[in-house]
Amino acid sequence: MLVTKEAPDFTADAVYADMSIAPFTLSKLRGQYVVLFFYPMDFTFVCPSEIIAFDRKLDEFKKRNCEVVSVSTDSQFSHFAWKSTEPKQGGIGNVRFPMVADLTKSISRSYDVLMNDSIAVRGLFVIDKAGIIQHATLNNLSIGRNVDEVLRVLDALQFTEKHGDVCPANWHPGEEAMKASPEGTAQYLAKHS
Repeated sequence: MLVTKEAPDFTADAVYADMSIAPFTLSKLRGQYVVLFFYPMDFTFVCPSEIIAFDRKLDEFKKRNCEVVSVSTDSQFSHFAWKSTEPKQGGIGNVRFPMVADLTKSISRSYDVLMNDSIAVRGLFVIDKAGIIQHATLNNLSIGRNVDEVLRVLDALQFTEKHGDVCPANWHPGEEAMKASPEGTAQYLAKHS
């Protein structure tokens, strides 16, 4: 389990928004929040729907001082080709976040998302400004993620850091949180039952 632990650092080639290929180092993003998500393979089925969904909400992540980074076991050249292909032709277009190549599978192993020593399951990690993993989810290959839920989790993390309160089930920004105590829970439940 990686939640509450320092995010495993890595350096690997990535394709960037400007279509350049260069090394990417996770720890260089310290001081910002990071959503690091793994997906199985380029040129597949569910993966483009997720990648494009993250790209469509990228400005929302940026407003929260959060960088989005994707990783798969494909090469940087496969990422480049996929980004160079329009969605109606089976590609993803020029998404604006780094797409990291994990050909050695070492990154996927360090995050414990590698399946059958082959490809990554849909792992997602929300990393705080200090580099600590605060949230993790794993989905099997056939189940896509909800980008709005990732934003909600990021909002909850930032709310708790700022206010010290805890966020109950289904909490959204602007809603009441509760004090981290038995009394706080009882008061919240009494108001919301």
